[in-house]
Amino acid sequence: MIKNFKWLLLVSLTFVACSKNDDGDNVVVEAPVTAGTADFSKYVSLGNSLTAGYSDGALFKKGQEGSYPSILAEQFAKVGGGEFKVPFCGDDNLGGLLLGGFPIQPTRLYFTGVAPANVAGTPKTEITSVLTGPFNNMGVPGAKSFHLLAPGYGNVAGVPSGAANPYFVRFAKSPNNTILADAIEQDATFFSLWIGNNDVLSYATSGGIGINQIGNLNPATYGANDITDPNVFANVYSTLLDNLTAKGAKGVIANIPDITTIPFFTSVPYNPIKPSVLGAGVISNGDTSIDALNAQLYGPLKQALTAFGAGDRISLLVKSSKLIPDPSNPLLIKDEYLTNLSAQLTAALTPSLGAQTAAAFGAIYGQARQATAYDYILLSSRAQIGATQPGVPASINKKGITYPFEDKLVLSAGEAGELKIATDAYNATIKALATSKGLAFVDANSVLNTVYKTGIRFGNFQITSTYVTGGAFSLDGVHPSPRGYALIANEFMKAINATYGSTFRPVDLSLYPIQFPGIIN
Repeated sequence: MIKNFKWLLLVSLTFVACSKNDDGDNVVVEAPVTAGTADFSKYVSLGNSLTAGYSDGALFKKGQEGSYPSILAEQFAKVGGGEFKVPFCGDDNLGGLLLGGFPIQPTRLYFTGVAPANVAGTPKTEITSVLTGPFNNMGVPGAKSFHLLAPGYGNVAGVPSGAANPYFVRFAKSPNNTILADAIEQDATFFSLWIGNNDVLSYATSGGIGINQIGNLNPATYGANDITDPNVFANVYSTLLDNLTAKGAKGVIANIPDITTIPFFTSVPYNPIKPSVLGAGVISNGDTSIDALNAQLYGPLKQALTAFGAGDRISLLVKSSKLIPDPSNPLLIKDEYLTNLSAQLTAALTPSLGAQTAAAFGAIYGQARQATAYDYILLSSRAQIGATQPGVPASINKKGITYPFEDKLVLSAGEAGELKIATDAYNATIKALATSKGLAFVDANSVLNTVYKTGIRFGNFQITSTYVTGGAFSLDGVHPSPRGYALIANEFMKAINATYGSTFRPVDLSLYPIQFPGIIN
């Protein structure tokens, strides 16, 4: 009944003056770039993968060269900025990591013309080959806010157990140094800080398989996918800024984007069940399947749930009509926020199905409902739609259609609500500290929300969050593309200009590609 669903689902300030040459023609003369009240002679950037230049699911040299801190450093050099040293991965541009010769991270993605795929080859970046620093780009993929203060985060002995970070292992000054300590030892005159995304992101990308740690002030007890307590975040962020500004350094900080506006959560529709898809391109065949599904599953299930006051969880699937020739029907999902009606369903279905079958149905559908526009189907879950659920009778084993999508495959409305509360709290802290310390502030949340809702025009181009073709995001659906990082760099420069009276000009986004090719020379 179900075939392949994988791919069926799917200007800033400018300073100019005009004069005339000997022929009387107008000549545009750009005013010189100036630093204003900031000193950019020693710039250090702190953050996570967004700061490191991570893209297409990997960290690789070409991506690092196009990170927003690298773009900023190029502009800072025009007003006396010094060397900006980056802990580059190998020259192969494959991405991925090795630990003792064994791959522990996959190679980067590229677009084949049909779908994303990992580039061929074995990673050559060995994390035990420690680089000699110090490094100006202190962006560490995977780091949460409190990891910047964690001793031993660069200790290779902790990598297999998850106690250390393989990226920081490569360039930590010593195994037990913290990221912050390595940064402040450089006596930066100017810094950028963009941290906190991972404090909510890992919960989101795992489909809410984690714990909201609100009220738990001990991050040492957190799991990898947990949401950081807002008070922990506030204390960590305040500590970071106190140390970074202790010797008078100025800086720029950015808030946390709403993760539900990025392609990882917006590319797969919540309602992909169309007659044409069910019928493998033939709508009439799909209508026949829908009749069978309504008669054998959706109808009886809705009737039973209605008796328990939960009939709104399920609606009958809609067939084609003159008004809607190929209607979209929602996925069937499991929502752990719902009251579990397994026992009630089992009792109601036992007379007609027998005790054993009724118990199985009760367990499967006790927290089932159809998805809504407030649920987010993960980009990584698209291949699971219509896939076979092992160990389940063929009549009900199609994921998202007859078998509820597992919680880990969906960010439910309730889970998204928890993320918003945490993100709003983090952002309130960041904005308040930017104001109190007189630091430049980038409203990255607003910028990326605009990219998602309307896109941003530049020249004859438009940059949007549309997966693969929009230009803002890379193929992992989370991290920016080269053009996306350039857009972010421009926003940082805009904030710096506004706060410190600098006159940095935006880079031309059209010079930055929207994708990396399969082979990077």
